[in-house]
Amino acid sequence: MSRLAVAATKGIADLVEAMQVEIGSGPEVLGRPLAIPAQALARLACGNVRGVTSLVGAGIDFALARCVPLLRDSSPGPAREAMLAALNGVVGDHLQATGNPLAIEMRLRHGGKPLELNRPALRATFPAASAKVLVLVHGSSLSDLGWSRKGHDHGASLARDLGCTPVYLHYNSGLHISTNGNAFAGLLETLVEEWPVPVEEVSIVAHSMGGLVARSACDAAASAAHRWLPKLRNLVCLGTPHHGAPFERAGNLVDVALGISAYSAPFARLGKIRSAGVTDLRHGYVRDEDWQERDRFEHGDYRRRPLPLPERVRCFAVAATKAKVEGGTPASDGLVPLDSALGRHPGPELTLAFPREHQWVGRGMTHLDLLSRPEVYDVLRGWLRGGAGP
Repeated sequence: MSRLAVAATKGIADLVEAMQVEIGSGPEVLGRPLAIPAQALARLACGNVRGVTSLVGAGIDFALARCVPLLRDSSPGPAREAMLAALNGVVGDHLQATGNPLAIEMRLRHGGKPLELNRPALRATFPAASAKVLVLVHGSSLSDLGWSRKGHDHGASLARDLGCTPVYLHYNSGLHISTNGNAFAGLLETLVEEWPVPVEEVSIVAHSMGGLVARSACDAAASAAHRWLPKLRNLVCLGTPHHGAPFERAGNLVDVALGISAYSAPFARLGKIRSAGVTDLRHGYVRDEDWQERDRFEHGDYRRRPLPLPERVRCFAVAATKAKVEGGTPASDGLVPLDSALGRHPGPELTLAFPREHQWVGRGMTHLDLLSRPEVYDVLRGWLRGGAGP
C-alpha cells in the first residue's frame, strides 16, 4: 500500500506540473511566450516533490521489509481478500508491472487455499476426487471467495447434487483478459494431468469477466493443442459481457472529452489509471491481437477476428435484468446489458451462437444476484446434469 501511495503522489505531481506548464506558458495565439520559464519552475517544484517522495518510499520499504517474517504466518481474512481483489481489478496491471506484493498471482484454490498441482498433494486435498472436475471462475474485482454469497456456493451445491469436484480460479483481474486466458489454459493443463483419477470431463462455470477469461483460455488451449480442451463438456457464462459493458465505454468517452481542451487534457491521466482488464471490458477483448500494438484507451472496437464459442462444447448463457417483466427497463443487470450477456451483436459475424435452449434470463436480479439466487442454481443444475434446464 505504501508503494501505491508513493506512485500516486508522483502521479499527482506530474499532473500538477502539466497543469502549471499549460496555464503558465501564456496564450497559444501569442506563441506561448512564457513556456520556457513556466517549464523550468514547474519542473523544479514538482521535481522536489517527486524526489522527496522517492526517498520516503525507499525508507518505508526498508522498514516494512523487516516486518515480513512477522506477517508470513498470518491468515488473510475475507475483508482483506475482498480489498485485494478490488484493488487488483482497478490497478492490477500496475501492481504486477511494479513488482508490488499486493498483485494477485493466478492460482487454483479450494476453500480459499491454493492448490499444489501435483498428484500427491491433490490426492491429499481431494481423497474422494471425482472424474468430473468443475472449475469456477470469478469476475472483475472479485475473488474465488465471492462464490460464497448469502450462504450459497454454486460450486459446493453442484458437487453435492451432481457428484463433481469443484476447484476455484483466483486471478488478478486487472491484467489483460487474454493474458489471464493464456495462464488459465496452462493451469488447467497441469490440473488435468496431475488429477488423482483420470479426468472424464471438465465443466467451467464463470461469472462476468470470468466468462471472457474462460473463452480466451479455450482459444489458447486450441492453439497449443492442450489435452484438457477435448475433455471440456460444458461452459456456463453468468452475466458475461461478451460484447462489452457500457460503464467502460462511458469512461472511454470521458477520456476523449477531457482531451479536447489543452487545459483539461492533463486530467485525462486520472481516468487512465484504470487497468488493462477494465479497458478490455469496453468491447469484450479476449485475444492478444484485440489490444496489442495500439493505445488501449483509443476509442473504437478493434476486434478484427471474431472468436466463436469453442467447438464440441455445450455453451450456455445466463443473463439478468433488474426489470421484473419482459420488455421492461432497464434491459440490464446494472452492469451488463442483456444482449451482451446473451452474445447478441448487430454484426452477425460477432454474434455468439448460444442455442436458444441454452439461454436463460433472470428477471428482477442484479449482476451479483447471479451468484446466489436459487432459480439461477436450478438452471445450472439442470444444464450440467444434461437437461435443458427450466
